[in-house]
This record gives sequence, structure tokens and C-alpha cells, in this order.
Amino acid sequence: MALRGVDGAVIFDVLVQPRASRAKIGPVHDGRLKIAVTAPPVDGEANAAVIELLAKQLGIARSAVSVIAGETSRRKTVRVATTRASIEALVAP
Repeated sequence: MALRGVDGAVIFDVLVQPRASRAKIGPVHDGRLKIAVTAPPVDGEANAAVIELLAKQLGIARSAVSVIAGETSRRKTVRVATTRASIEALVAP
């Protein structure tokens, strides 16, 4: 998974699975972090669920997480105002 550090934040690609039976982060699939959310892909609900799940798992505010590309796609690019090590800890087995 490619992590890019920019201005005190980490940018990486995710693959979202909406309407999953439970919310879950991982594993890495085709170079993207897979994120399963229970929300449907309607009116930005899945995007909000991805932001909330990442913020909760990292212990940061929701405002520190944003979807910067792919708002209407399953393949998204996310920007998180945190350290590279904390993102790597999310994907560690």
C-alpha cells in the first residue's frame, strides 16, 4: 500500500465495500486498503461511514479525515492528518 506524506498528513487509496454486514478495516487489496462499512452508497453515507470508522480506529477527530478523490466511487483517496506509523499500524496483521 502506497502512503504519501503531505503537509503533516498521510494520503492513501482505499477500496470501500458498502452495505457490509459489519464495519471492518483491512486487508490490503490491489494496493488499496479495504474498508467495509454498513452504510449504503447513497447521499454520501458510505463516505461519512469511512471517515467515522478511520477516525475511531486512529483515535482522532473526524475533521482530521477527508475523502479527497473518488466521492462517488468504491475506489477513493483519503487524507488523514496523522502520522505514517499510525496508518501502518492499522494494516499490520
